[in-house]
Amino acid sequence: MKSLTALPARTFGRAPAPGAPTLVLLHGFTQTGKSWAPLADLLAGYRLLAPDAPGHGAASSVAADLWATADLLAATLAASGVERANWAGYSMGGRMALHLALSHPGRVAKLVLISTSAGIEDPGERAARRRADEALAQRIEEGGTDGLQDFLTGWLAQPLFATLPADRAGLGQRLANSPAGLASSLRLAGAGAAEPLWGRLHELGDRGVPVLLVAGELDRKYCDQAAAMAARIGPSARTHVVPGAGHACHLERPEEVAGLISRWLS
Repeated sequence: MKSLTALPARTFGRAPAPGAPTLVLLHGFTQTGKSWAPLADLLAGYRLLAPDAPGHGAASSVAADLWATADLLAATLAASGVERANWAGYSMGGRMALHLALSHPGRVAKLVLISTSAGIEDPGERAARRRADEALAQRIEEGGTDGLQDFLTGWLAQPLFATLPADRAGLGQRLANSPAGLASSLRLAGAGAAEPLWGRLHELGDRGVPVLLVAGELDRKYCDQAAAMAARIGPSARTHVVPGAGHACHLERPEEVAGLISRWLS
């Protein structure tokens, strides 16, 4: 593994109008920045920047926990020539965005958190999740490159993704990842390793940061998480439930979620 001062990032689509606001898109575990492509044309009014997270895609050899990832994201934005941006994160990407907003508040204009949790508060439950993540990391490593497709197929077969059509799951893009990178990401930035941030959510509200929390109607756990997080943040937070969608609601309903993001940011 190696360290970088900024993450590799891609832009999408045609060049936006001069002065268009920047929206940084942060993907989930096993994805890459390319995973946001279904929403790119629908967000054409923004300058879109989609980094590959540590352990993923072109950053597969980068090892970083969530606080170090926040530093890398801040440096990535600075390297693009932008001081402050809007940020949208999905699942693991949402955790990354939360860490960024708390450690680099000057880099954040508005937040959109999709299927995101502020962490596992109970120490015993968090320790159990950390053990499960470690077991999964070892299984990914043992399978190696030859076993990556089998792992990813199994990952997408979880009940969490039961309503995600196969043609929207982006299996081919996920195969750009490496076993070592995914294992590193689980150990350093997985839900078991993540520091719970519930006690700090009020800081976003204290600064008046607009936060939109989005979850799919069929993903009851994350609907509840969104409501609880909004209550902790305060009046600057809003929630939205995407009807008939599950955990990957932005891929299941890209038009609806892109429109929701655009309205929130405008």
